Amino acid sequence: MNWSKLSNKAIFQLLLLVIFSVTVSAQKSFQDFKNLYPNNNEIIIDNSEVYDIAVENNGLKIIQDNHYESLILTQNGIQNNKESFSYSDLIMLKGYDAYTVVNENGKEKKIKVTQSNEKQSQQNSIFYNDVKERQLIFPSVETGAKKVYNYQTQFVDPHLLHKFIFGSFLPMENASIEVRADKNIVIDYKIFNDPDKTITFSKTEKKGKWVYKWSLNNIKAAKFEDNSPGYLYDVPHIDFYIKEYTSNNKTTPVLGDVPELFNYYRGFVKNLNKTEDPDLKAFTLELTKNNTTDEEKVKTIFYWVKENIKYIAFENGYEGFIPREASLVYQRKFGDCKDMGSIISCMAHYANVKDVTIAWIGTRSIPYSYNDLATPSVDNHMIAIFKKGNDYIFLDGTDKETRYGIPTSFIQGKEVLFNENDQYKIYPVPVVPAIENEVKETVNLTIDKSKLVGTAKMSRYGYNRSHIIMQIGDATNKTRLEMIKSLVLKGNNKFNLKNFKEENLTNKELPYVIDYDFDLDNYMVKVDKEIYVNLFLDRILESTTLAKDRVSQYEFDYLTQFTIQYALEIPKNCTIKYLPKNFTLDNDYIKANFTYELKNNILNLNVSLAQKKLLLNKADFEPWNETIKKLKTNYNESIILLEK
Repeated sequence: MNWSKLSNKAIFQLLLLVIFSVTVSAQKSFQDFKNLYPNNNEIIIDNSEVYDIAVENNGLKIIQDNHYESLILTQNGIQNNKESFSYSDLIMLKGYDAYTVVNENGKEKKIKVTQSNEKQSQQNSIFYNDVKERQLIFPSVETGAKKVYNYQTQFVDPHLLHKFIFGSFLPMENASIEVRADKNIVIDYKIFNDPDKTITFSKTEKKGKWVYKWSLNNIKAAKFEDNSPGYLYDVPHIDFYIKEYTSNNKTTPVLGDVPELFNYYRGFVKNLNKTEDPDLKAFTLELTKNNTTDEEKVKTIFYWVKENIKYIAFENGYEGFIPREASLVYQRKFGDCKDMGSIISCMAHYANVKDVTIAWIGTRSIPYSYNDLATPSVDNHMIAIFKKGNDYIFLDGTDKETRYGIPTSFIQGKEVLFNENDQYKIYPVPVVPAIENEVKETVNLTIDKSKLVGTAKMSRYGYNRSHIIMQIGDATNKTRLEMIKSLVLKGNNKFNLKNFKEENLTNKELPYVIDYDFDLDNYMVKVDKEIYVNLFLDRILESTTLAKDRVSQYEFDYLTQFTIQYALEIPKNCTIKYLPKNFTLDNDYIKANFTYELKNNILNLNVSLAQKKLLLNKADFEPWNETIKKLKTNYNESIILLEK
């Protein structure tokens, strides 16, 4: 660590953190921790942050000191000899120190970390950003050893303070965040996922500053589960922010309410696309010359951008907030979400469509509304929107396959923030109803000795079209065959896809269609003259029973309507001995109808099943499981044919 670059005050703060952590850990022996955490290879003894916020030169100076300490409990824990922390041009690293603490002849010995690497942080959907990750490799890690590191950062922008998470994939003895602020700085905060108010809070005065502290002890390891909407929905955390500060009798607002957040965002786009690009304008007018309405123009522009501008996120400092000029995006033929919004809105303006603008939004991984938390933590995405009458069309160019008229699936149910008539407006993004994402299928079946032989047609609409098209991509030959097979699979693992044909691969306005032929061996059961045939070749949602000890909410990507008709030709030498009863279900989660109908020698099973709820809360788990149980009971019903 380059201590010469740190102030005496900063060094003192770091030393205090180290002393505090040693005091806490000394209260318990290694064996105490082993007894308390018998099923863990490692625990976090302390994770703490201290912010020092002061008014300096009519602005804010924000220094953050971080301390982390973990204890290795088993031989398996030795394998985890790495830790890391992040920083960027907007959150600058001032210095760091790291070491392993081992027990040598009954005394603690520090072994300094000398091997570390700085690398670009890897984030989902980000091609490049300026966030750096410092990876620390701890020496001499053994059972009973501690990994300790401290680092200090400085925040360039007071709007971008971090949230603090009271949890980890490891158990945690102590977690705390402390904010020391000058008295002319107003601090506010929001706590999430702490219904029992287990996080302790104190506000004291020390050396002319207000000291705010939040802490939590004995934190269980966070449980990460399939189909979870994300840790921010479950793990206790705090978002604190600066509301305002006063300097030289002038009060400057920072954050707290939507108007402040909107004004902050608007500063990034106020000069966007002010200079006309004659080439892009000429191209836009040529592209839309046959369109007669504003909506036709917007749709044409939207689809052109999705097909011709490649989505590559490229963020560096404030570039993570400022959309690039449409002329540059047009020239490069690539851009991130902000750039897609920029070029769509600019081209719409060139086409004389007035009601298209860029907007801010958070994806479904973020649980907050603007009323919950009016800070940049509520947003991580930008789109364009088109006002159509009293409604809005959401234009997200980052998803290549989603059709015009519905939002991308990952912003369903969220709120969008935008400028309308020089005022901010918040508008809810709807959840796309199940019928818009229909999977419609007809399956014609005949019996050929021991095999069930089928000819089928599957049509997929909405997200069920776009998501599958993106997954399959440009796969060819055997790879594509296997992907299609997994998509249309029926019955059991004896399913044999004989051939298939695809339609409407490129037209987003039409359903993706697969015509296919198959046979299914070892599926029917014959006992003497009785033949048992279960017509439920697709058992929809059968595997979604939720574990009793599940912690996280359960999230679906989107709602689906399944409409399937199975038509079995009854052999001439058979009669129907047993036909299951029709079934109807309609509750808060599922609407389903299963009906059998015999026409001449064709027995039809008509299946209609629609999902109703995108996110299942803990209170939903038991009734959801009961719903699935009822479906399973009916899925297990077979018809019985009797040979004459």
